[in-house]
Amino acid sequence: MRFIIIALFFFSSTTFSQEKTVDVDFKNTPASEVLKIIETHFGITISYADESLEGKFFSLKSKEATLEELLFELSTKLNLKFRFINNDYIVLTKQEKKQDPIYKLSEVVLKSYLTRGIAKNKNGTFIINPKKLDILPGITEADVLESIQELPGVISPDETATGLNVRGGDVDQNHILWDDITIYHTGHFFGMISPFNPNITKKVTFHNKGFNPRFGDRISSVIDISTNNKIEEKANYGFGFNGISADAFFEIPVIKDKMSIIASFRRSYKDIYETQTVQKLENKVFQNTTIQDNSFSEETFHFKDYTIKWNYILNQNNRFSFSLIHIDNFLEHTFKDLETEKDYIDLLDIRNNGYSFNWEKNWNKKITQKSKFSLSEYELEYHFIEKTNEVENSKFEKENKIMDSNFTTEFLIDLNNNDSFNLGYQFFSKKVNYVFDETKVLEYILDQDNSKINSHSFFLNYANRSNRFINFDVGVRSTYHDNINKFRLEPRVFITKEINDHLILQFSGEIKNQIISQINETILSDLSLENKLWKLANNEGTPIIKANQFSAGFLYQNNGWVFDVDTYTKKTSGINALTLGFFSEKPQRFNIGKEKILGTDVYLKKTFKKISTWVSYSFIDIQKQFEEINEGEFFPSSNQIKHALSTSIAYKTDNFQVSLGYKWHTGKPFTKLISDGSDDQLNYEEINTERLPNYQRLDLSTLYNFSFSKKLNISGKIGLSLRNILNQTNLISKEYIGNNIVNDPIIVRDHYSIGMVPNMVFRVNW
Repeated sequence: MRFIIIALFFFSSTTFSQEKTVDVDFKNTPASEVLKIIETHFGITISYADESLEGKFFSLKSKEATLEELLFELSTKLNLKFRFINNDYIVLTKQEKKQDPIYKLSEVVLKSYLTRGIAKNKNGTFIINPKKLDILPGITEADVLESIQELPGVISPDETATGLNVRGGDVDQNHILWDDITIYHTGHFFGMISPFNPNITKKVTFHNKGFNPRFGDRISSVIDISTNNKIEEKANYGFGFNGISADAFFEIPVIKDKMSIIASFRRSYKDIYETQTVQKLENKVFQNTTIQDNSFSEETFHFKDYTIKWNYILNQNNRFSFSLIHIDNFLEHTFKDLETEKDYIDLLDIRNNGYSFNWEKNWNKKITQKSKFSLSEYELEYHFIEKTNEVENSKFEKENKIMDSNFTTEFLIDLNNNDSFNLGYQFFSKKVNYVFDETKVLEYILDQDNSKINSHSFFLNYANRSNRFINFDVGVRSTYHDNINKFRLEPRVFITKEINDHLILQFSGEIKNQIISQINETILSDLSLENKLWKLANNEGTPIIKANQFSAGFLYQNNGWVFDVDTYTKKTSGINALTLGFFSEKPQRFNIGKEKILGTDVYLKKTFKKISTWVSYSFIDIQKQFEEINEGEFFPSSNQIKHALSTSIAYKTDNFQVSLGYKWHTGKPFTKLISDGSDDQLNYEEINTERLPNYQRLDLSTLYNFSFSKKLNISGKIGLSLRNILNQTNLISKEYIGNNIVNDPIIVRDHYSIGMVPNMVFRVNW
């Protein structure tokens, strides 16, 4: 596949031509007629010499094709070159010799990064279109978070969809947004499955460097998920199922060109029928918990999510939308002790509700204002109940709640074809509380916290795409947190320099801050699931986390080859660590420290006509330092995956796809414990100087698309995936439980990877 080098930026918020899409079915259509259709639909003018199109015919069938995609296909198949003179005027010429087609459009640097449906932008972001995404190894459907794991510098050491370590960052340092709603409960089935339905997801934007200053609140990455803002001309429906859940969706134009409604619903069916896929996931998730340890037990588990979106166009200058999302996971586990006739019941319910309202106002051709309000409600409730003959003897309860509200208004100013501004104001309020209590005869509060922070942010970004010397984005974000009386200034810069048609240099630098993070709970629950809680920064031992990141690299593409290299360094302060008594002279407590990260990501891809293959390699060194741990010396982080390698080969025809992928990485560091001969005392070697065995996994996916009825436009697909084909046993983590009080016994828990997991998918769309 050939790729596009982009050199001109178009401010898409003030012209909707690049947001428009069209369904096309060209069959040996004269190229001149194709261009007329494109001109009419997108409201542009294409200038060309008649002889440049003589004898040229074009064939393409595509749903929701954008202007960018159509011009790319024309360039590739007809050996043409497009250049934008301005937003509405394009000049077409023949290529002087066969080479990668070059035309100036949008922000896209690479049309197909790993595969079709994943693009890389000039500002360093990655764009994922789940509806267009080709199959990836080990995945039956376009899982939003699993797809991101295939990108360089992203790894999930615990094999979950949500356990994303981006450039050495922790999971809670990723800011996940769905239609501008911050999501705190980011995974079904205890993180194994993304809670975002890919069938109604329009676009996913992934930021791992050079953040636009409109984004705050996290220091590692932003995953910005958005649904369709377009009013479709006709209704779309779909349903399907895989080895874990079933779902359905619809997209209906209520008023032509004015109003539409989009809705989706998904639910697991384990409580109705348990597949081998679910059994394999349970073995992974419930290992080392009371559910797996007890044979005389029963559990009920299900998850569900649903979404609703309303789009309304008042007129050409005013657009409105309202979005709603609900995510819910429920588990009930009952163990009956036949000797004591006691029942032990675990109840766990985790919910996240979100709402957002958006208004987009075009003041004129150059100025657009976007205003939005969002609310996210997160709640985790856990109950452990002991009963005798249905009489409750004791109860342990744990709750963690978040109320996160946000208001943003932003002005997008298009100065000319090369220069643009965005500036705005944000107000967000976070209320976070957690409580642990135990009831026997009386109720005891074991631990609790109730915090609130109101924050005010102003942000400004200037983008230049002159291409005479460099292209750059430079901006700043300033934030005041009134409840803790803290002010933070965050400069951001991203620069690219096109050396020639094939080579681009890139550099970024930024400062970011984070006021909310996850910590290990201070009271250990019996279930051993979801043992992390959200906590706000304060002035009493939990500081704001601050990170500085700099990166430099290059991107080379030519004749089907892509070579992408990026080296980065990151320094973080304000991180916390919950240490057991044997790590410190004091009993279990929180320690505040800092870390330094150095890493390099390398990506190489070669595309042939029907076959594409790629390999990515990441090196990372993460060192942490805490004053009261390891005598204040730096030591390796427990989430340091020093070397990681991923490779894939894929074959695709019009209706069939197959993808084979292999993952390998070094094991995580751990601290080796040594017994002194007594039953109660354990000593330890130097912190994290030992490593778990290397990890490896081979995955396979296949997908077949077919048509039930071309006349009625009913299509379907069926797919199969095998994860860990060789059934490789990998030790992925080792943890120590206990030692809340000095001289308490310590339990060592080994966690192993998932075995071979088959999965399938069947879908129908019309």
